[in-house]
Amino acid sequence: MRRRRWARDRELRAPRSPQTLSTADFLTLGNAVCGFLAIYSITTNMLIPHISGTGDGTGGMIRHGAATAVTLLLLGSMCDLFDGLVARKLRSSALGAELDNLADLISFGIAPAYFVAVWGIVGGSGGNGQGLSAFIALTVLLSVVLRLARFSAVKMRPGVFQGMPCPMGAMTVIAIVLLDPPFLAGLLAIFGVAYLMVSKVEYPKPQGLLATATLAWIVVSIGCLAAWAAGLPGGDVLMHIGAVAQIALAAMAPLLVIRRKVGQKVGDVRARRAESRGC
Repeated sequence: MRRRRWARDRELRAPRSPQTLSTADFLTLGNAVCGFLAIYSITTNMLIPHISGTGDGTGGMIRHGAATAVTLLLLGSMCDLFDGLVARKLRSSALGAELDNLADLISFGIAPAYFVAVWGIVGGSGGNGQGLSAFIALTVLLSVVLRLARFSAVKMRPGVFQGMPCPMGAMTVIAIVLLDPPFLAGLLAIFGVAYLMVSKVEYPKPQGLLATATLAWIVVSIGCLAAWAAGLPGGDVLMHIGAVAQIALAAMAPLLVIRRKVGQKVGDVRARRAESRGC
């Protein structure tokens, strides 16, 4: 009886076989689906109407397409946030890590890079501008590829990410595009985000209260985008506030880690001084 119970407990704790998907895997697949649908929305509601000249002439279709795409990517970020939490609570499958990287590549690499490229086309920047936006879009995509490869191959310090996390990088890139800044300034800002994703700057992992705050921020952002897409009074203001806040959050996050490091060093110095005085 004890042997059978031990065998059963070991089976329950063991990872699922590669042929079986866990609950976390379905959330990861939801992330991939959101990324694909975002690309589809950008194509059908922004790129095709611009090329064919079938837009409504007021920019409403483009606004709706952009809001839909960004909302889908925010939902993908929510799936990405929860799949890790679920995987730690429940059993994970052998496919989990690979699925996560592939889904992140779609939602946080290909989709935002495509958004930047389409912005260069729809924004009327001309032939040279379109080529430049395509180049910057490529840097975003390659940065995500390198970021995901490094995350899989290199063991990081607990509690932090090395380089800006892909979901934050994707949302920051999209926030820059939504603000529609001067073309070259916008591309330089996007290139800066791509650099931060492959840099060694440390960002805190969304755990505990930070995970709750991240989820709340996603929900608020979706509400702002819905108001903007519907053309409600104040929708433009809400969208701009949300985009600026996202960019500020991306810039401030590493400062929190630096502040914590400085605090730890100051504490260590004080502890050594106290020990020396005691001696």
